[in-house]
Amino acid sequence: MRQATSKAAANRRQVLSLTAGIALLAGVTTAHAQSTGIVACDDFLTKYDACVVSKVPEAQRAMYKTQIDQTRKAWVDMAKNPSAKATMEATCKQTLDATKASLTAYGCSF
Repeated sequence: MRQATSKAAANRRQVLSLTAGIALLAGVTTAHAQSTGIVACDDFLTKYDACVVSKVPEAQRAMYKTQIDQTRKAWVDMAKNPSAKATMEATCKQTLDATKASLTAYGCSF
């Protein structure tokens, strides 16, 4: 009986740890998924992030993640300015075109 109670307690701890981990991961995913409000920009950011997560070697991933986080923040901030927002679609498309070539080395396709 004592062993069964001990196993049940251990299982509860594992479930709680897993739940906490999932909640933490959801918070990170939400931060990365912040929308710019510009379809072309959000499309680029989603594709870039998917490429980095699935294709870029782990040793280099942090650098790419930092770049995409900085780009996302800059674009979200720019989208708040109506005059900048008007030109952002073209800027994001140009960024996509310029980035395609550098990420094809990892097998990414946009």
